[in-house]
Amino acid sequence: MMTPVTLYRPVGGNELMRIIETGMAAFPPRLYWQPIFYPVLNEQYACEIAERWNMRDADGDSAGFVTAFEIPVSYFKQFEVQTVGLAHHQELWVPAEELTVWNSHILSSIRVTKSYCGKQYTMPQEIRVCLIQNGLL
Repeated sequence: MMTPVTLYRPVGGNELMRIIETGMAAFPPRLYWQPIFYPVLNEQYACEIAERWNMRDADGDSAGFVTAFEIPVSYFKQFEVQTVGLAHHQELWVPAEELTVWNSHILSSIRVTKSYCGKQYTMPQEIRVCLIQNGLL
């Protein structure tokens, strides 16, 4: 039996829409200026990013969401854990060109565990349905 590890990925509304378009099965390709994909190791850190960065990003859409998913621990071990601040600020750095392979290792559907929406955020119906399905609305 494959032992899974749970990881988290903070995303904005635009990235969540792209995940929904995959049937909650994969993360979208990185943008040209994003050389790494960085899932994080704990929900606390993911929540901090979603609330403090995604939701409050002046160029963003006033929304931040935390996604969770599992990958095999054997695949997880191929990546070095990076601590980028406080002790719980741990993430993996996956080169953007490896994201397709990364996505093929996701064991279950990507799910949304938390949402942070600013007062000016207009929630698309697809995200509303996703949050209902994940028990957040």
